[in-house]
Order: sequence, then C-alpha cells, then structure tokens
Amino acid sequence: MKTITVRLPEPLVADIEAESRGRKISKSDVVRERLQLTPRQRRRRMASLDTIADLIGSVGGLPTDLSTRKRAYLRAMGYGQKRPR
Repeated sequence: MKTITVRLPEPLVADIEAESRGRKISKSDVVRERLQLTPRQRRRRMASLDTIADLIGSVGGLPTDLSTRKRAYLRAMGYGQKRPR
C-alpha cells in the first residue's frame, strides 16, 4: 500500500479522530472508507445524522447513569415480564 500526505482542516481532522475512537479503528481506515464512498453515499450518511441531530440529548429528567445501568432500570420498570390478563 502506498503512503500519501494530505493537509486537512482542523474540524475535519477532529471529526475523523472522533469517528476512529468511537468505532475503535485507525484514522487511516476511516479516511480510506470515506474516500471509497460515492458522493451519493456520503450525502445519505450525513443526512441521516442531520435528521436526528436535534434529538440527541433532548430527553430531560432521565437518570445520568442510564446508559450503564439500563438493565437495572428496565427490570425496575417491569419491562419484559408477563403482565396479568
């Protein structure tokens, strides 16, 4: 595989680094994947995030540890248990 050096704007670098950390893959892999996407695929991918971006973090009043203790909260609410008829 050949190596190429490219200068990128800081916001794009931050976006690539965040994606690589989130997906636990290298920054090079993220860049390769993005370069292989067709322009239509790139637009579709960004459009889907833009569609829900305003909803992220918009639900108030939830426990701060919900993501780590979701099973405990679901059990406490009776989720998944049979209901009496």
